[in-house]
Amino acid sequence: MNILNLLNGADEHIALTSNERPAMTYKQLRENVVELAEQLNSFGLGRGDRVAIAISNSPEMITVFLATTIAATACPLNPKYKQEEFAFYYEDTQAKALIILPDSNNNALAACTEAMKVIMVKTSDDGALHFELVQAQPHAREVEQASEQDIAMVLHTSGTTSRPKRVPIRHRNLIASANNFVNAYSLTANDKTLLVMPLFHIHGLVGCMLSTFASGGTVICPPGFNALEFWKLVEAFKPTWYSAAPTMHQMVLARASRNSEIIQANQFRFIRSSSAPLPPVILEQIEATLNAPVIQSYSMTEAAHLMTTNPLPPKTRKHNSVGYGFGVDVGIMDSDGNLLPTGSLGEVVVKGANVIDGYENNPQANATAFVNGWFRTGDQGFLDEEGYLSLTGRLKELINRGGEKISPLEVDDVLLRHPAVSEALAFAVPHKTLGEDIHAAVVLKNPTDEKELRSHCSQMLAEFKVPAKFHILEELPRGATGKLQRLNMSKLLKIE
Repeated sequence: MNILNLLNGADEHIALTSNERPAMTYKQLRENVVELAEQLNSFGLGRGDRVAIAISNSPEMITVFLATTIAATACPLNPKYKQEEFAFYYEDTQAKALIILPDSNNNALAACTEAMKVIMVKTSDDGALHFELVQAQPHAREVEQASEQDIAMVLHTSGTTSRPKRVPIRHRNLIASANNFVNAYSLTANDKTLLVMPLFHIHGLVGCMLSTFASGGTVICPPGFNALEFWKLVEAFKPTWYSAAPTMHQMVLARASRNSEIIQANQFRFIRSSSAPLPPVILEQIEATLNAPVIQSYSMTEAAHLMTTNPLPPKTRKHNSVGYGFGVDVGIMDSDGNLLPTGSLGEVVVKGANVIDGYENNPQANATAFVNGWFRTGDQGFLDEEGYLSLTGRLKELINRGGEKISPLEVDDVLLRHPAVSEALAFAVPHKTLGEDIHAAVVLKNPTDEKELRSHCSQMLAEFKVPAKFHILEELPRGATGKLQRLNMSKLLKIE
C-alpha cells in the first residue's frame, strides 16, 4: 500500500482541474502517475532515492509529486529558492535527480551537481505528462512501487533559529493523516477544494491535495495564491471549501466587499485555517462576511499535517481553541516528561499513526522531541474538560519580561481589535535589566499613532503586557510559506 491507494475516486469523476489545463479524471490521473513512476524506474531511480522537485503549483506538480513518491522519495522545494538554497537542500537530502519544467528557474538547474540527473516534464498531445532525461544515461531499475513503510517525501522544518531538520514522512503517515482529515471534515466525492497553499508545504500537500483525493473529490489547482484572482476562481469552479494560512484568509477578506454577489451565490460548506494561529477577531470577521463556518485547526509537518481541529457545525466550535484530536492522542507534558492533568498549562504532545518516527540522522533532536512515544510540539497550551486544546504560543516565542510571562498571541488579538489596525505582531526584544521586553509591529488601514495604540492596549491588558514600543510598518515580514517572522523581528528591525 502507498499513497496511490488514496486516489480512490470513481474512474470518470474529475480528480484535478485548473484554469490552465484540461481537467483530468481519476482514471487518467492514476494511469499517468503509474506511467511516470515507471519512467523514473527506467532512468535508474527507485525506492529510497531522493528526487528534488522544483515546480510551482500546477496539475503538473501534483502529478509529478504523486509519481515520485511511489517510485522513489520526493523532496518538493520552493521554486523561488536562490541557487545557494537549492544547493543546500540537494546536499542535505543527497538528491540523485531534479525534476523541473522546461521554462524553470535557472537557479534550480545551476545548483545541480554532475552526479544528479536532470528530468524535464513534457506534455503529450493527449494531455498526459511524460519525462525526458537531460544530459544523463539511464540505468534502468526494476519497476517497483513503494510500500507503506517507505519514505514518501522529505520536508524540512522552518529552521528559524538553527539548521533545518529533515522530516521523513512515510506513506503510512500520509495515508493516516489524509483519512483523518476526511473523517474530521466529512469530505465526500461531491466536495471540491480550491488549492491555494504551496505544494512544497505539508498544508498544501496533505491538508488540501491528498485529503481531497482520499475523499474522491476534486482538486482545483490554480498556479498559486493570488488574492485578486481568488473570487474569480470561486465563481468559475464553485469550490465547497478551502484551507489556508491566516495571512491568506486576511487577504481574501480584504477583497470580499467587492465580490458580495459571488459570495452570496457560492457559499462555502466550511473554511479551514491552519499553519499559524488565526486571531479570534479575524475569525469572527470572516464568518460574518463570508457566511460560512471557519474551522480552526492545529497541524505540523512532523504529524503529516493534521493533529487537532474544531468540528463542523452543529457540533461545538470554540473560537479560542484549535479543537480536539482526530486520529491522534493529545496530551500536556511538563519539562520532565510527565503528563499533566486536564486544565494544566504545559507543552502540547501528540502521538498517532500520522506522526513520524523521528527526524532523519538527528539523534540529539530526537532525544528532545520524542519522549515515551509522544512527539513534543514545542507549543504551550492546555486541554479543557471536553478535550479541546487551547494554545498560548510557541515556547520559544513566549516573552519573559523580568519573570513575567507574556503570550504574544494575546497581544496580537488585542491590537487587531483596534479599528485602525489591519495586521499586528507582538515580539520580544532584548532588555538590559528585564532580559526581554515586548514590542509590537502593526500595519494600519486607518491613521493612528503610538499614543492611541498604547491607550487601547492599556484598557485590555495588564500593564506589563502593553508593548513598550510600536513599529508602524508597510507590511509584516513573512517567510516563504506566509508565516510571520516573530522570532526574527528584533533582528529584522535592528533592535539591540
